[in-house]
Amino acid sequence: MTEVLPGSANAGDDDADREAVEQERAKLREFVKGLSADDIKSGGWFTKLCAQALRSYTEKATWEYFQQKYKGVPADGIVGQQIKLAAKNAMIEGGITASLYNGTIAATIGSLGGASPAAVPAGVVTFMVDLTYITQLQMRLAYDISVIYRIPLDVDDPEDMMKLVRVAIGVKSGEVARGSMKFVPGLVRQVLKKYYSGPALAAAKSLPFVGKHLLQRNIIKFGIPGVGIPLTVLVNRYTTLAAGRYAKSVFRDEAEVIELADTLIRRTRHPRLMLWVAWLVINADGKIADVESLLFQRLTRLARERHQVDDEQLANVVNIDPDEVWDRIDAEPGDLSDVVYAAERVATVDGDLNTHEKAVIAELRDRCQRR
Repeated sequence: MTEVLPGSANAGDDDADREAVEQERAKLREFVKGLSADDIKSGGWFTKLCAQALRSYTEKATWEYFQQKYKGVPADGIVGQQIKLAAKNAMIEGGITASLYNGTIAATIGSLGGASPAAVPAGVVTFMVDLTYITQLQMRLAYDISVIYRIPLDVDDPEDMMKLVRVAIGVKSGEVARGSMKFVPGLVRQVLKKYYSGPALAAAKSLPFVGKHLLQRNIIKFGIPGVGIPLTVLVNRYTTLAAGRYAKSVFRDEAEVIELADTLIRRTRHPRLMLWVAWLVINADGKIADVESLLFQRLTRLARERHQVDDEQLANVVNIDPDEVWDRIDAEPGDLSDVVYAAERVATVDGDLNTHEKAVIAELRDRCQRR
């Protein structure tokens, strides 16, 4: 591939890794030069970067690509390797960027305030190349992980795109700040806190949430004289590892839910009845967790695709009536152990059983045993 995928350079060849990073930085420097000061201050740079960073990339970063590259390796192993390699590239880039600085970032970012709408001060370009590189790297890493776990995301779908953004920058600003401060010598931590409440933070507050978060994260790396290079390298590594691990937790959990739905549909002999029972269990405590919603969406989709079950009556239910479900149970002949099994698995998808879920499961078992 001509476009560098995260970790696609040879892990053992440091020169090749550095060359790949520098090539990507050169592309992003051209991208940054095409931005206006307003693009940066308004956060519009992030929207433009998303379009550039993902559209062509998603055509190449496919499940087949990773299967070919890591033949025989389970998904968890592939994800771990991708996170490791992305973190390595982030460290290389941090070292390159930090070596280019000869002053603090406060004045550089502050100069945006007096810039003309079309002009970007020269000092901001280096800062923005670093910011766009790390942002792009972590967005692509999150996308890679979704692909590896077979979680389809359409970057042309606004909902999917926002999901990818949330996952890629899922670590809160405060958590990033606390994490990065682990690498700062104790004597300068108070200086960082004082600096971080100054004009740089005020500038960041003028940006939309995503742009503000990413700008704040970058400011930390360059705000303290004397620790720029080691801090930049370590923060790049930390934030990339954090982004990768968070993406893994999100998409792996979703993959487990999808796998569970597949198992339940494959094992059941009563797909229509199972859907009614599953919805009753999910609604038992009056709350529907995201993971429960995902599971039920997948169950209904698979029931439709594999068993031609498209239950409009269930789809129109607002408040599910337990008595109606029990009537369906009582009217169904034969062994219903598959339905009981499904109910038990559905009840635990969001954690341990609560009192309401236990009551529904107990009633279900009792009715099925009396048959």
